[in-house]
Amino acid sequence: MVERVDKPLRFRIIDLETTGTSADDHVVEIAAVDLIGGDIVPIGSDLVRPAISIPPEASAIHHITNEDVVGCPALDVLLPSYMDTNASAGVDVFVAHKWAFEEQWLGEHLQGRPAICTYKAGLRLWPDAPGHSNQTLRYWLKPEGLDPTMASPPHRALPDALVTAHILRELLLVATVDDLISWTSEPALLPRVTFGRHRGCSWSDVPADYLTWVVERSELGPDIKFTAEHHRGMHVGPTR
Repeated sequence: MVERVDKPLRFRIIDLETTGTSADDHVVEIAAVDLIGGDIVPIGSDLVRPAISIPPEASAIHHITNEDVVGCPALDVLLPSYMDTNASAGVDVFVAHKWAFEEQWLGEHLQGRPAICTYKAGLRLWPDAPGHSNQTLRYWLKPEGLDPTMASPPHRALPDALVTAHILRELLLVATVDDLISWTSEPALLPRVTFGRHRGCSWSDVPADYLTWVVERSELGPDIKFTAEHHRGMHVGPTR
């Protein structure tokens, strides 16, 4: 259980922009904001000099180029501050919209502190949302106090961290911190089927025999199998 009796929990929301999506890629921008007792506090934003060239397809997403990062610090210089390595800021919980992505570069620096994935939590709490990217949830939730000029452009680290902080604040209105942390450690619970003859259906409407096939005989991914197992355990209707 995450608990502090002396003062509110400090959540540090971090966003990274990178040269690609795998752990072999490199960070080109890092930013963070803190959420403390409902208040969102900007922490910082830095361009990062990667050890490899930024490919054009990555620049096309975040518009950060090799010329932009010349002379910028390397990630290992910046991480002690952002990850609160010396516990000077008192960060209790780290947060990212898709923590599995940021975890590739930040996970080893948690020092035992938990993390929250707002994407996985959003899937759990808002299955009927039109989408679960942080920007889609931003426009769907319309969180109070979000300045649209500060939340743009998307795919830059500080605006995305700010949007995620507002999503986290909405999540904390309807779920406990421990629930959010627990859901982060599990595969994603998907709202709708994205393949096969039940494509587009809610997983709660999928027949029990099909759920069993997904769990026991398919070679589908862990999120899909986890979701099917979850709904199989709740299933009370007939098979077909």
